[in-house]
Amino acid sequence: MILSRRAVVFLGFSFFAILLLTARHLSQPWHNVPQALGLGDFIYPVGNNGSKAYNFTTTQGHKHLYAPQPNFIPGIPKPPGSEYTKMLVIPRTKSEDVDWIEQELPDWGTAIYVADDPSAPLHPPKNKGHEVMVYLTFVIDFYDDLPDVAVFMHSHQNAWHNDEIFGGDAVEILRRLSLPRVIREGYMNTRCGFAPGCPDWMHPGAMEESEEKQEETMLARAWGELFPDEPVPSVLAQPCCAQFALSRDRIRTIPRSRFIFYRDWLLQTDLSDYIAGRIWEYLWQYVFTGKPVVCVLENICLCDGYGVCFGGPDEFQKYRDLTDERNYLDQELSEWTFLADGLELAQENAELDETMDLNIPPLSDKDQMEKDLHDKAQEVSDLLDAALERGQDPKHRALEAGRPWKKGEGF
Repeated sequence: MILSRRAVVFLGFSFFAILLLTARHLSQPWHNVPQALGLGDFIYPVGNNGSKAYNFTTTQGHKHLYAPQPNFIPGIPKPPGSEYTKMLVIPRTKSEDVDWIEQELPDWGTAIYVADDPSAPLHPPKNKGHEVMVYLTFVIDFYDDLPDVAVFMHSHQNAWHNDEIFGGDAVEILRRLSLPRVIREGYMNTRCGFAPGCPDWMHPGAMEESEEKQEETMLARAWGELFPDEPVPSVLAQPCCAQFALSRDRIRTIPRSRFIFYRDWLLQTDLSDYIAGRIWEYLWQYVFTGKPVVCVLENICLCDGYGVCFGGPDEFQKYRDLTDERNYLDQELSEWTFLADGLELAQENAELDETMDLNIPPLSDKDQMEKDLHDKAQEVSDLLDAALERGQDPKHRALEAGRPWKKGEGF
């Protein structure tokens, strides 16, 4: 049977639609997530035989700079209503636009390092190790002139690794960030969401390379070079993706010479720029807390850290479940619209055949799907509004975080 050109067009559209739907249901979400965070390239050092070569040897002269982990103690926030000095530490390349910081956050100080411009007022000694080189360089440069709180973030305003509850917007995160919590904790990951990174993510003893975490097999070696007197932990975990806040006191608990040691390791290691940077993504929490695993319950992180208080883990899980249902309904409606529009176009362009059944979905289905989506979105919005209102009360924040609070205290 020879098909007409219009029939071929219709069949081609149908095949494309089936492929699209199949790909959605078979996709592995984290495989499609951009894994290159920060600056630099994706190069492995290669040996003479074409294999990956890693041959870093710790400089003996640096051994005296290493000391046991310090005794980290909680900080004490200023009285309610007090002002805090605060600074954003941002690594960028010459091509990246960071105008959003000045436009949206004029009350924040900035230390913006241009990684690939040695003539810039602030620049690292080498563009290597993604954001790690800039973060360490800032601490070394400003060790004696630190703000109350420094927040280390990437140069883009909107990113997948910024929590969905904030619309992926770094500006919203920074506006809501509780500086008193940063002072109390000393170290706070700006991401609350567990995946990827928590609660059981990196295993330094792993022998086989994982596509999702290629740095895992190099962690034990790097640990031995960076923390030579400390046993290698079985697990390293915190929420991804190398964005965090630090208090001045927490930074200064660690000698400046230790940060120089870390940066020298980064400058000298033969690990690739990509791997060296990714390794540090799961070392920051150990450096600044002494704990290999720092996975704060999401409801506590959101409530005490950002004033989004659902009332406990069960209530937060209800919000998450409703959000998933809303997103599913939204996706279903988008797919329905895509198929209906395509089938209608094919019907208009194809040679009509009384025996051909195009199965165009009835409009009544769309009306019901739109209603279901609207109702579910309203439930999500109502829960979020209530959480934001609850988070304005410092007592609620303390209660959900499990810390003591007395009348007159702030957040």
